[in-house]
Amino acid sequence: MKKILALLLTIAISGFAQDFRQMGSNYYAYPTPNAKYTKVPAGYKPFYVSHYGRHGSRFHQPADHYHALYNTLAKADSAGKLTDLGKNLLERAKYLDEYAAPRAGDLTQLGVAQHQGIAKRMVKNFPEVFKNDAYIEAYASTSVRCVVSMAAFLEELRAQKPKLDIHQESGGYLMAFISPLNFGKIIEESNTPAWQKENGKLYSHVNPARMMNAIFNDSTYVKKNIDAGDLLSKIYEIGNSLQGSPEIEFNFDDLWTDEELAARWHAQNAWWYSVLGNNPFGKKEGLENARPLLKNFLDVADKVIAADTAKADKTAKPAKKVSATLRFGHDTVIFPLAALLQMENGTQNTGIETADMENLHKVWRDYEISPMAANTQFVFYKSAKKGSPILVKVMQNEIEQKLPVTCDSATVKNCPAAPYYRWEDFRDFYNKIATNK
Repeated sequence: MKKILALLLTIAISGFAQDFRQMGSNYYAYPTPNAKYTKVPAGYKPFYVSHYGRHGSRFHQPADHYHALYNTLAKADSAGKLTDLGKNLLERAKYLDEYAAPRAGDLTQLGVAQHQGIAKRMVKNFPEVFKNDAYIEAYASTSVRCVVSMAAFLEELRAQKPKLDIHQESGGYLMAFISPLNFGKIIEESNTPAWQKENGKLYSHVNPARMMNAIFNDSTYVKKNIDAGDLLSKIYEIGNSLQGSPEIEFNFDDLWTDEELAARWHAQNAWWYSVLGNNPFGKKEGLENARPLLKNFLDVADKVIAADTAKADKTAKPAKKVSATLRFGHDTVIFPLAALLQMENGTQNTGIETADMENLHKVWRDYEISPMAANTQFVFYKSAKKGSPILVKVMQNEIEQKLPVTCDSATVKNCPAAPYYRWEDFRDFYNKIATNK
């Protein structure tokens, strides 16, 4: 059986070419970026990086999903109701119930490697930031997988630059900006009648009948004993998570047709948008989960810039100048932060507001915003030339983004070109969004 990480099946979905694995939604294993960066304006060098990263690939959770899949199949097998494919799936489900269920929600070794890779590239891309004994501050969600992600990231930083001075911590008080809201409550508040109507339209294209007939040999048994939609969803979610565990030498790809998987992903993509995107179907409570983080980005950057430009007080103990602020959290903040930033890259527009769920995937794609180990980086630049403004660019998953920040060319002599923006313009624009004014 082919390993899912070796699988590169490209298909066309409504005219949109897509990697088979990307339809794993937020389980998509972080792809190594190969983007080329825009030349830095003459005379400028990076001096500070502000970052928020999602934990790396993890085992699916909750453990009950593994148990339910195995128990459902085992019960059907004892009744003689499984096809050959169903029996083969039972063997896979049994293995996962024993190996993966006890690790539900835990970071995988691929998740560790993803953060090590991001850290290594960060040092390579911005060596000026990490020179000598540069001071780094790192903060993690209280979730163990986030703490381990931070540890992997910092381990690689030290491997690259052993003299770095690194402060790291995790604690409940940090959650005020790392992940402040209850996700369950966000889900409840986004599940409005208007969204339920759209969701129903999308799921009308998700028909589990063929898959059930491929797994079970008795349709009457299925009708009486199996919640087909729920079983399909568990197979979808558990199967997607397997791309984060390459040591598991099987996947669930043989259970799907291209059309079925595309339909299920379209529904999943739209669900993430409805809960954490700039959707028109509710009060957009999900966006509130990222406003404190955006404010933290802006406030901390202001302090770093002020400290960097201040004249040294020879009578006071010199304060440490922060070279990088690293934060490690969750997709439930990455998604709304992307919406607040309103980033554009190609056909993707993270802040778009649209009621067209049938075509949402053409302009808003969950796997591009928040794959496992997703990260948002603000990179700050300065020039030795007197009077030169501080510049900043934003990267999502290490790819430069275009922003709706404008520079008044009537009053500013040399407005920078995207993806570089004057800090004054950037801060003023996003401070209004962070404070919801």
